[in-house]
Amino acid sequence: MKAVRHTFHNLSEVPGLVHGIFSRHGGVSEKPYASLNVAWNNGDAPEAVQENLLRVKHAMAVERLVASRQTHSSTIHLADEECLARAEVRPPILLTPAGDALITAQVGVGLLIKIADCQAILIADPVRRVIANVHCGWRGSVGEIPSKVVAVMRDRFGCRPQDLLAGISPSLGPCCAEFRNYAEELPDSFRRFQTRPAYFDFWAISRWQLVRAGLRPDHIEAANRCTVCEKDTFFSYRGEKQTGRNAAVLAWH
Repeated sequence: MKAVRHTFHNLSEVPGLVHGIFSRHGGVSEKPYASLNVAWNNGDAPEAVQENLLRVKHAMAVERLVASRQTHSSTIHLADEECLARAEVRPPILLTPAGDALITAQVGVGLLIKIADCQAILIADPVRRVIANVHCGWRGSVGEIPSKVVAVMRDRFGCRPQDLLAGISPSLGPCCAEFRNYAEELPDSFRRFQTRPAYFDFWAISRWQLVRAGLRPDHIEAANRCTVCEKDTFFSYRGEKQTGRNAAVLAWH
């Protein structure tokens, strides 16, 4: 089955910007990682992951594909020439130190985030020509990584938050986001996003954090697709436990 990508209307209208959240289909990995798994650290065959990443890179038509070792932190890396020169070469990708968000103004550099229920939040400034790709699970939400990325884009590149466009990927939906220990894990400010006992709307939380960071509400587009409910289309850790990771990529051409 050919790989398909979820795309966002707002990002698709930006000249020279390419993006997509890849489905789980169109790769070579065997079950339980079938088939377009892009993570090396979950037990899949390394040669299968390498081929899957090559397919993603070719589909996005980028010169360099950059990723980080994701740790559910609030660490942000600028994928500039200095960072890329120091990155570990692990064909077909360049691997930065551990972190959960990548920002670049470089052309031909694909920012890759790996997800399986967590959000990939794609952010683009069509004025300053700067992009960011953010890995945001519940720990990232607690650490407010979306707003921290916006602050770095503003401070380092002169981006105006009101110019930014954002897309929230298919991810854990309010239908399936049960947190039995929410009193210990989630701040009190998240209680307003509780949809029923122990269930939370993290799509709304990300919207709220982005708007507080200065984005216009009409510049934020959510896929509103739950990866647990659609585990036949996307990898889902909650739905499957041992499984692959979806690729979310954003780049300038």
